[in-house]
Amino acid sequence: MAVGDGKDSRKEPRVHKGRGATLNPGSRYLNTTSAPVDDGWNLQEEPDPAPATEFFPDRTVRLITRNASPDVPFDRSINAYKGCEHGCVYCFARPTHAYLDLSPGLDFETKIFYKTNVRERLVDELSARSYRCRPIAMGTNTDPYQPVEKRLRITRTILEVAAECRHPVSIVTKNALVLRDLDVLEDLAGDGLVSVMLSVTTLSNALKVKLEPRTASPSARLRAVAGLHRRDVPVGVMVAPVIPFINDHEIEAIVERAAAAGAAVAGHTLIRLPLEIKALFEAWLAEHYPMKAKRVMAAIHDAHGGKAYNSAWGERMRGKGAFADLLAARMAAARKRHGLAGKRLPPLRTDLFRPPQGGQLSLW
Repeated sequence: MAVGDGKDSRKEPRVHKGRGATLNPGSRYLNTTSAPVDDGWNLQEEPDPAPATEFFPDRTVRLITRNASPDVPFDRSINAYKGCEHGCVYCFARPTHAYLDLSPGLDFETKIFYKTNVRERLVDELSARSYRCRPIAMGTNTDPYQPVEKRLRITRTILEVAAECRHPVSIVTKNALVLRDLDVLEDLAGDGLVSVMLSVTTLSNALKVKLEPRTASPSARLRAVAGLHRRDVPVGVMVAPVIPFINDHEIEAIVERAAAAGAAVAGHTLIRLPLEIKALFEAWLAEHYPMKAKRVMAAIHDAHGGKAYNSAWGERMRGKGAFADLLAARMAAARKRHGLAGKRLPPLRTDLFRPPQGGQLSLW
């Protein structure tokens, strides 16, 4: 094994079935790492086994995270999981795994941390005398309905507490598992306390398998939109992210299918590649779309001021320049064509909130 600087190890691309990343670079915070080298013995290399998913309890103290970003419509969120088994290669949350001294590559999608004692912690936070009710966003970093949620039911527990307290929540997901919680969502929706956005990146299952391998199929996501709409749960669709020359040709078709399924709104974001995601995405392009790779990256750079990512507020998710402007115009035209122009999901109510039983008590 050779010792390195912690930034360039484990960079030989390998494709694993059901995984998005082809690399597993070390955490940028590690000073040293190890990497395999040829020792000259010329022994037959054993095949690299597909990495299994591991789950670890996360005992962080606070459940609700505060946010002050001026270009997102929420100031607090809950992420039930760190890491995401969905394996979306472009996921902007990947670099956060470096804070755990793990890789934003395969580690991010195979080493998943889950919140513990969720009900007790959320009740304590909502019961605090200083707490002021504002909508809680779920799915802002990692997906609240990734596969393990079916077993752990952490997102379900959060929604149940929200229903008991009449607390507003918004959800973003790529997984049709959201339909499991229709009973709670319908209850919240009856009082204007919930909205759901389904991310539909492509209508091609072949592309989905490469790009976001363990997410629900495109047809399943659209069925989830229809199922939520039938139960009067406010629901919309995000074409996110749009990747030049990979899925941008689909945006009109996605908006059409989303509107037909009952989506009340449709939006989009442009791919952004901060920190380690750039190398991960470039390796993915080289593996799956080598003939398009230079053209794709050139368009991304053009839309982000010559870089793979521009962190400026108001620009980081939409980009600017000819491609970004054309994309926005196409989305506007598609929304108009399918009756979604100017539509917004209804604002979530905060006036019905009541502190949890056993927490903060009324004076009357």
